[in-house]
Amino acid sequence: MAMSCRYAAQCCARQLRTTTAAPIRASSSLLLQQRTARRYNSTEAVAASPKISTIVDQISQLTLLETADLVATLKSRLNIPDLPVGGFAAAAAPAAAPAAAEEEEVAPAAAEKTLFNLKLVSFETTAKPKVIKEVKNLLGLSLVDSKKFVESAPKLMKESVPKDEAEKIVATLKELGAVVTME
Repeated sequence: MAMSCRYAAQCCARQLRTTTAAPIRASSSLLLQQRTARRYNSTEAVAASPKISTIVDQISQLTLLETADLVATLKSRLNIPDLPVGGFAAAAAPAAAPAAAEEEEVAPAAAEKTLFNLKLVSFETTAKPKVIKEVKNLLGLSLVDSKKFVESAPKLMKESVPKDEAEKIVATLKELGAVVTME
């Protein structure tokens, strides 16, 4: 009977709260009031400036669309670039930005395309079963879906494929009798 670490930590925290809160058990409404008061007091300490508190009050009354417009306006007025959403990529982007900007200024024409889109253009009718099997293996589709995919050619197979992998896929499908382009 193994417990997850998160569950064990929650149980320990719950025990600590009940043993240190008060020897006499309070009613659930009193606990709720205490939690709400703590939460309210913690946000009150952050907004110390009256100017900031009025701005926060105004922003909290905006709708979702108005908030999106506000964010877009602030980004354009303050020249804030869109950063990728994600863990380590978002943290590493500001440090790498100056170096990347210098490289782009030095050699803009030397940039070679490394990612390609693969498009199934056509296939030989005699090689249709082999092409369907290969597409099934490449894209991870079911047999029925891969058959529909091949029959609806020309169609985009994969996006943002590295050059080496794209060349291998094009070569294998050309051997089977299909025409695939790298865009």
